[in-house]
Amino acid sequence: MHKGPPTIGAVLNPLAFIASRWTPSPRIVRRAALAALVMSVAIVVTGGAVRLTGSGLGCDTWPKCTDDSLIATQAQGFHGAIEFGNRMLTYVLSAAVGWVILAARSADPWRHSLTKLGWIQFVIVMANAVLGGITVMTGLNPYSVAGHFLLATALIAVTTVTWQRTGEGDTAPRPRVPGPVRKLSWALVATTFVLIAAGTVVTGAGPHAGDSSEIKRMPLDWAATAHVHAIAAWLVCALAVAMWLVLRVVDAPVDTRARARDLLIVLLAQGGIGYVQFFTDLPEVLVAAHMLGSCLVWIAVLRVALSLRERPAEQAGIPAKGDPQLSTV
Repeated sequence: MHKGPPTIGAVLNPLAFIASRWTPSPRIVRRAALAALVMSVAIVVTGGAVRLTGSGLGCDTWPKCTDDSLIATQAQGFHGAIEFGNRMLTYVLSAAVGWVILAARSADPWRHSLTKLGWIQFVIVMANAVLGGITVMTGLNPYSVAGHFLLATALIAVTTVTWQRTGEGDTAPRPRVPGPVRKLSWALVATTFVLIAAGTVVTGAGPHAGDSSEIKRMPLDWAATAHVHAIAAWLVCALAVAMWLVLRVVDAPVDTRARARDLLIVLLAQGGIGYVQFFTDLPEVLVAAHMLGSCLVWIAVLRVALSLRERPAEQAGIPAKGDPQLSTV
């Protein structure tokens, strides 16, 4: 759709230029946000594949793959291809984030809140790319690796919020449940983040260093850290069960109770995978599944918290709460 002839100002501002010539539908904006969310999970899973195949130093420099080549060479073999492929996926993630920014900026009316969230995604992606480079240059330092994963977790949080906000208006949030229930949800979010952070410590002290050479590990007893991680997991499960029960007691909206049910299902699967991998000496396939599960648990927890409030839509085209498309993942 053409909104008018381009001006000098529009040419100097590419976002304004695109917005002057393209008006995406609310559905397109929502799909853009979902694409960024999916890619933020994919980059974690593929990063895990790099680690679990021992390809963490497949490209031994950054930003180049070798001192003399921007891309993986034949001499680097399988590990170089895996590491370089994960680096290239960052560009796909960046494109998805760029789509969010463009779609939010070009929407009519301009979704300022979504544009800000899109730029926050961009900043996190760039920061994590730099941290990824530091991780390579420090020989897969376990603390840098842990920070790399936590930044990816932050990105998933922002992309989840962005996706949720595409189905809402830009008015002030309005609670759908009593205050104590909302406080319980924030306790659940905080405890889940602690659980994920504890998981990075387990990984940093564990056997999957990310490369076949001698890689420094966190100087902690792996079994002890795994037990602490398990205790945190049980606490998250207890809070999730409490949330599910409380939402039924206060007669919360159907979609909110559904989010709590989904969380319990994901936690059950994730807990099963966690215990099986612990007692089977951490097979790579199960570790990868556990990393995916970590992302899904985080998303499910955030969706529970976000479902406890609503922002009524004031403009046409933005789906209201309870729209069937809001119930899809």
